[in-house]
Amino acid sequence: MSSDSSETDHLPDSMLASDLTLQAALEAVLFVSTEPVPARELARLLQVDPGRVPVLAMQLNHALAQGHHALEVAEVGGGYVLRTRPEFARFVDRRREPVPTAHLSGPALETLAVIAYRQPITRGEIEAIRGVSCESAINTLIEHHLIREAGRKQSLGRPILYETTTEFLVAFNLRSLEDLPPLGGETA
Repeated sequence: MSSDSSETDHLPDSMLASDLTLQAALEAVLFVSTEPVPARELARLLQVDPGRVPVLAMQLNHALAQGHHALEVAEVGGGYVLRTRPEFARFVDRRREPVPTAHLSGPALETLAVIAYRQPITRGEIEAIRGVSCESAINTLIEHHLIREAGRKQSLGRPILYETTTEFLVAFNLRSLEDLPPLGGETA
């Protein structure tokens, strides 16, 4: 077995893993990961070309589906995760400890949308767009780990800049911010 990758050229053919072994290794890495793992990091860990990672993820997904497993590989938040298939979520939800519902209010969702599309952005800029105070909404979004401070704007008063987090991408099932739907009036 030979490899196209310069990253694995130094390995003898006997040490290059088969696709089945690589799929199992991918599954193991994703199983223990608590956040999305970027393709480049997976490629490093699996000692393969980064271009093989999406193929291995697709092959693993196919194998999981054919074996009637409740898990799937998904590309979200700039990386790959192993997660429960949507049709089995209700069973997992029964197992979880009851927690207070963490739904976001309308104002919090509006604020999150402004930040997602205009980041990095200051509170003053958000309030100018929304026309109302958004301090409470920003605090809620920070508590839910959907936004974070991204530094300070180089202007008078050096206001805090806000941006979305990887948790935002995962919560909304987005691979990257480029997956956000176009705003009304924008064309793709």
